Amino acid sequence: MTLFTHIGRYILMIKGMFSKPENYKMYWKEFMHQCVEIGIRSIGIVAIISVFMGAVSAVQTAYQLVSPVIPKSTIAQIVRDTVILEFAPTLVCIVLAGVVGSKIASELGNMRVSEQIDALEIMGINTKAYLVMPKILAALIMIPMLVVLSMVLGIWGGRFAGSASNILSTDTFDKGLLESFVSYNVFFALAKAYTFAFIISSIPAYYGYNVKGGALEIGRSSTKSVVVSCVMILFADYILAALLL
Repeated sequence: MTLFTHIGRYILMIKGMFSKPENYKMYWKEFMHQCVEIGIRSIGIVAIISVFMGAVSAVQTAYQLVSPVIPKSTIAQIVRDTVILEFAPTLVCIVLAGVVGSKIASELGNMRVSEQIDALEIMGINTKAYLVMPKILAALIMIPMLVVLSMVLGIWGGRFAGSASNILSTDTFDKGLLESFVSYNVFFALAKAYTFAFIISSIPAYYGYNVKGGALEIGRSSTKSVVVSCVMILFADYILAALLL
């Protein structure tokens, strides 16, 4: 199947989501379920990654800044900017592409193989709107929240590591956090978070929704969806950096 065929079927899937819901209560229940699955159950892995990400950034930055001319508060500035601009939105979303994306693809793939999707369509339910749209909407709401949480925990991890390793005091770190802060960086990070959230939810949904075959094909489509999502995240990261920075 050619690239253009995949792109066309992907666009048709997105277009097919927009229809009047048959039962608002049913759609709302599915949306809240996906918010829990995508957001709440990913907090643990996001928290662990973010804390150690900030801690490693602080230690390695201190290792490279050996000049006595450069104040130690610069370490906090570098940790803050790297966590906000790149580590929190990009690294966390790549991890979520593996955690959330593979789950979405395997869930929809299993429903397709077991003919549950066909049964819903026979009942007159728009399966694209009922199965795919709540996942995308939940990702667009929960993943940016996880990115903001990652920013906070990443900076805190750098602060803790700097104090625990006697690299710089907490007062010096807090002073560096407030120096030369550019609020636009947060806007840029959130723009990336929303873009990556759409990629993480829609591409695995496409691969899972269009699975053909048996259990072996479910695993292959899940793996392929994670790989394509990661590549698209990195590509979108470059495009957004070129456009917005």
